[in-house]
Amino acid sequence: MQSLTHLWQRFYAATTSLEGLAPLAIRLYLAPIFIQAGWNKFNHFSDTAAWFGNPDWGLGLPMPELMAALAVGAELVGGVLLILGLLTRLTTLPLMVTMLVAAFAVHWKNGWLAIADPSSWLANEQVIDSAEKLSRAKGILQEHGNYEWLTSSGNFVILNNGIEFAVTYFVMLLALYFLGGGRYTSLDDYLSRK
Repeated sequence: MQSLTHLWQRFYAATTSLEGLAPLAIRLYLAPIFIQAGWNKFNHFSDTAAWFGNPDWGLGLPMPELMAALAVGAELVGGVLLILGLLTRLTTLPLMVTMLVAAFAVHWKNGWLAIADPSSWLANEQVIDSAEKLSRAKGILQEHGNYEWLTSSGNFVILNNGIEFAVTYFVMLLALYFLGGGRYTSLDDYLSRK
């Protein structure tokens, strides 16, 4: 057992110079997600602001234009900064707030699952009910549509829009807050050595 422990310690010591790869991977995974979300909000700014402000069918947030502009800025600028690994810890803060707002103001009512999977132990009533709807939709498409062509890029699913993705992104951002941009893989590391 002691030789196995020693072997593990030697292996781990040999790989510590690569520790910047984990934050780099997280940054490069999250950046396009946030850039795309910010770009969509920017391109449909008036619709975004209306959704942010409307209490009946939207979020009912105060100052919806300001909130929409802050969301666009956090996501677009934050995504670019994540790619560069510049101001990484600071960048994660507004993005974490954005994910908390998304999780609790938008997705919470739908439960955990982002994509409806009635066989999941996390399935709520809405997800369980989606199985029949998906089955009927597939039946209609098989009878009246070109089903093979429609499913050639993947299966049809029902989007449940639960908190799963927002919480996952929040956890990844939280990890970046504590890890930083990454040793040897970020401008933060380069600038801190200057």
